[in-house]
Amino acid sequence: MTANPPNSRPELPAGAPAVRLSGNFDRIAWCYDALAGLVFGGSLRAAQRAALAGLPAGAPRVLILGGGTGWVLGEVLRRRPGAAVLYLEASGPMLARAAGRLRREQPGAAGQVEFRLGTEAALAPEERFDALVTFFVLDCFAPAALGPALARLAAARRPAAPWLLADFSRPRRGWQRALLGTMYRFFGAVAALRAQRLPDLHGALAGLGLRPGPPAYFFGGAVEGTVFQPVGPSGTGA
Repeated sequence: MTANPPNSRPELPAGAPAVRLSGNFDRIAWCYDALAGLVFGGSLRAAQRAALAGLPAGAPRVLILGGGTGWVLGEVLRRRPGAAVLYLEASGPMLARAAGRLRREQPGAAGQVEFRLGTEAALAPEERFDALVTFFVLDCFAPAALGPALARLAAARRPAAPWLLADFSRPRRGWQRALLGTMYRFFGAVAALRAQRLPDLHGALAGLGLRPGPPAYFFGGAVEGTVFQPVGPSGTGA
């Protein structure tokens, strides 16, 4: 895997479509991490750490979709120093911050990471991965867009690859429903997010033949980290 040169601007590969996830997070890239920490404290990162326990051993080829400013990339490389990573992010400013973070914190790993601007639609048909990492990104898809996006991601999974999910859990209490509603309205206003409610992520991933391990819950059960494994001979869910 070829990384972007240290001082280059991450760009789409030649011939790839200019694609964008629902919403435009460019304007809030500079304050996104601080905003998340202000509202949720360390809960979002705790959920991500819980899901990353499912990374395959050795030197896996990992897809990170919608990794934002790059904290999760550092975690993956600390846990799997030999990993090769495709970092796929729809926001140019977020992608630039992630690339800068890697240069500052783990410059020796630059050759292991490709930064690519785009969504799952920017994946090449032949690309395959040993693990898929989707942290707080699938909640941005409107229901009609989620199925096709998941199908494209599933096509990039190698047969035994786990799908690592950290996201908001289905609300069970009134305050959780109110929190999600407030968040969708906020990001609809500041980032033009078209999604208006949390999709059934467990049901959607189950439809792809994946079975969840025990979720780890945080922030009063509003946030989860879950490892999904394929069901059948190639996975651990048989």
